[in-house]
Amino acid sequence: MKEINPSLPPLSGIRVLDFSTLLPGPLASLILAEAGAEVIKVERPPQGDELRSYLPRFGEDSVHFALLNRGKRSISLDLKDPEALDSLKPLLQTADILLEQFRPGVMDRLGLGYEAVKKINPKIIYCSLTGYGQKGPQAHMAGHDLNYLAETGLLSLGATPNGAPVIPPALIADIGGGSYPVVINILLALLRRNRTGEGCYLDMAMSDNLFTFMFWAIGSGFTTHQWPQSGKGLFTGGSPRYQIYQTKDGQFLAAAPLENKFWNNFCELIGLAEEFRDDSKSPERTLTEVAQIIQSRTAQEWEKIFSGQDVCCSIVTTLPKALESEHFRARGLFDRQLLNHAGEAIPALPVPVASNFLKKEPVATYPGLGADNSLIQEPSSQ
Repeated sequence: MKEINPSLPPLSGIRVLDFSTLLPGPLASLILAEAGAEVIKVERPPQGDELRSYLPRFGEDSVHFALLNRGKRSISLDLKDPEALDSLKPLLQTADILLEQFRPGVMDRLGLGYEAVKKINPKIIYCSLTGYGQKGPQAHMAGHDLNYLAETGLLSLGATPNGAPVIPPALIADIGGGSYPVVINILLALLRRNRTGEGCYLDMAMSDNLFTFMFWAIGSGFTTHQWPQSGKGLFTGGSPRYQIYQTKDGQFLAAAPLENKFWNNFCELIGLAEEFRDDSKSPERTLTEVAQIIQSRTAQEWEKIFSGQDVCCSIVTTLPKALESEHFRARGLFDRQLLNHAGEAIPALPVPVASNFLKKEPVATYPGLGADNSLIQEPSSQ
């Protein structure tokens, strides 16, 4: 085993061929890139990754493409060209990881399926990311984040009082069901390969991974046979201890004093009458009383009352204010910079990688389409 320089990021020397587009796969490979891996995007000419065309722009491409592809390289190649596979072979031979996001069977038809690539590189870690997985009745169905949330039951757990599900403010399936599990399993596969010398195939389905988010609802349903519903469960709006309350000035308080020690402090500070503090008797009645009290003061007044107290309460803030938060700034979340090709800079997208594992590149750009096509002709340059 070759010596590893402890001063380098943990994935230094790891090469990733990334055939994915849009969000789930590119975010996964961004995390790997920020931890030191060399990520080479394989893009289809003449447009490349569809996300490049989205608005708003940051230089020549979409700002969202730029954020997700910081520090990567790009080759432009028509995979339907009969000579494409021969062009890619040198890169396939030197790659550690291949990530693709096509529907099942597409890579096989292109001559780039796992079995074909395994013959070229037996140690390859080959990851296929799809909405529904490689097998099953819905494997070939098209879908997006909202579809996966709807079909797994997660969307039904968050609804307005009239029962209509609410569109989540985050792409939970793409990121939580796709990007993060992909990174976890690729790292597990690398660890196993270090021990056994063997590569493997990873079948990752975004919809599969959403059920983990519903551990509370699943556990409650299987044991009590009373499945949590929106507005009625502990984490779905039915508890006064996990609730969003409106303040006098139309702002909102996110209150999560779940444990008794926090709940008791909360009740004391808001002056809740003793008869309502045991919320097991009538959660609805307690919730109504708490809501009336919270609505009697402004957000600023409650912020002052709860300041320094163990009550797990927060005023709902806006994203611009959060980006300027003294706490998050102190954590260095936005210290790293993303440059476009004109030299303009914005904060890079924070990724869930410990600061001591990040590449020592506080400023980086994103690749132009085909900017690294020389890699196809010069595979031995590294």
